[in-house]
Amino acid sequence: MKVLILAGGRGTRLAEETSSRPKPMVEIGGRPILWHLMNFYASYGFKEFLVACGYKGEMIKEYFKNIAVHESDFFVDLRDGSLDVIHGSRLDWRVGLVDTGMDTMTGGRLRRLRGLIGDETCMATYGDGLSDVNLSALLQFHRTHGKLATVTAVRPPARFGGLRIVGEQVEEFTEKPQAEGGWINGGYFVFEPGVFDYLQGDDTILEREPLERLAREGQLMAFRHPGFFQPMDTVRERDLLDNLWSAGTAPWHRWNQPASSAGQAGHP
Repeated sequence: MKVLILAGGRGTRLAEETSSRPKPMVEIGGRPILWHLMNFYASYGFKEFLVACGYKGEMIKEYFKNIAVHESDFFVDLRDGSLDVIHGSRLDWRVGLVDTGMDTMTGGRLRRLRGLIGDETCMATYGDGLSDVNLSALLQFHRTHGKLATVTAVRPPARFGGLRIVGEQVEEFTEKPQAEGGWINGGYFVFEPGVFDYLQGDDTILEREPLERLAREGQLMAFRHPGFFQPMDTVRERDLLDNLWSAGTAPWHRWNQPASSAGQAGHP
């Protein structure tokens, strides 16, 4: 099953980083957030990716073109440039890197990948958010309900301190979600081929007409994930993710764990 990753936006809210590189190449613990996302999918056995590139997409292409060499140990013969690999890369991913246009919208980027998917179920997500959602449970849920699309519903992460005010006195200050009790689109989609019929052109915004129409027609189901979810839209959020990784407490990190043993199961 292929995993489609939207990686073409300009990331203007993280301009401190994205003026020189695409947002999915911003590093967490010395590796691009895109690598972390793909490694998470791979830990569940999903190792075939299609990356929808756009803004500064050549940097993403260069990274994956060279990653096998960078992750290997080898001797190089300087007479002809040949390599004798001692220890090869442990990565067994297959990565497709596709230029989907500089200004193409999210739905349009997915539409441009349709010919590379065929008539198969696929997964899709954004290239700038990390979670510990149980991907096996997500896929099982999708297959059970029989609809065209599943979106992972998550709690909005805390961005501002919450205030409980009585009169003019602050009774409580807590760092909690802005919309406590609500759910938002966290990405981590599962799509049937029929979803692509809802994508009309490059200016199609996935989160508007396509998903709204799927919802109206009863073809969009929500997989609730109450666990960890964190987008990387600001420097503060980048630092939060980086600190989690540095502390060894990154919830999305699943080295050598069996696919069935980690993550939140979620429920419909």
